Amino acid sequence: MSVTNVVIVGLGLIGGSVALDLKRRGFAAHIVGVDSNEGHCAQALELGLVDEILPLERALNNAELVILAIPVNAIAGILPGILDKIPEKCSITDMGSTKQSICLAAASHPKRGQYVASHPMAGTENSGPGAALYDLFNGKVAVICDEAASAPLHLQRVESMYKVLGMRLLRMGSAEHDLHAAYVSHLSHITSFVLANTVLAKEQNANTIFDLAGGGFESTVRLAKSSPEMWAPIFEQNRENIIHALESYIEHFQKFHRTLVQQASDETRGLMADANRIRRVLTKMDDKTSKKGPAR
Repeated sequence: MSVTNVVIVGLGLIGGSVALDLKRRGFAAHIVGVDSNEGHCAQALELGLVDEILPLERALNNAELVILAIPVNAIAGILPGILDKIPEKCSITDMGSTKQSICLAAASHPKRGQYVASHPMAGTENSGPGAALYDLFNGKVAVICDEAASAPLHLQRVESMYKVLGMRLLRMGSAEHDLHAAYVSHLSHITSFVLANTVLAKEQNANTIFDLAGGGFESTVRLAKSSPEMWAPIFEQNRENIIHALESYIEHFQKFHRTLVQQASDETRGLMADANRIRRVLTKMDDKTSKKGPAR
């Protein structure tokens, strides 16, 4: 199912990467970009991410699919107004990392069926149009939430888009999504931010960090380069789930700390052995990705 006119609101890493692949893979004939940052607009045109830049209201006039790739608090704020203005057969989806508050913002809207709540589980620590990548989504998972609230035409169109991007589809409720995302996505970003602050507070000499930091540190702290403008609203919107996730995380941290204080080396090794079980999970993830093969 191809689409003639796609409107992408937000031309950063996610919006720009979507634009690259939807055009290259033949899903979209014409892509209109919308962004409040004039520099992003100019860069997106220069890089060929979009065919033209328009103000939001004008962009919606002939839209068949609208993709919201902006911070989650902004999505919840503008979604009802966009639903007011889009044509009857136009579909709209968002790519936010939280879902429940966004779904609630559209729940009572008479055009709720045109909206498909989704979250492509992909990204990097970089931001802006220049961070856009081909194949960013290939082999990753896209979550469709509260699908019963979306009309079949619009659900099919958004699912087709994700399949064109090479993604595997999962379906779950928006509340369930936010709970799982707190543990498998949001907590890892918080860990990276906290680790970066811990090291920077202790190691005032940047050269020491540069000289001593190995691959393990670099891979663990990589997410600390992520945009606060994007992630602060995510933490705010998913606050309750993240608090519970952090409480559990801190409990495990304290347990590890206690074994070291008590010089209980067998217990320390046992905790690490328990953690090694994640290897089986990651192996299964790699197997699923390799069996799927490259997207067409």
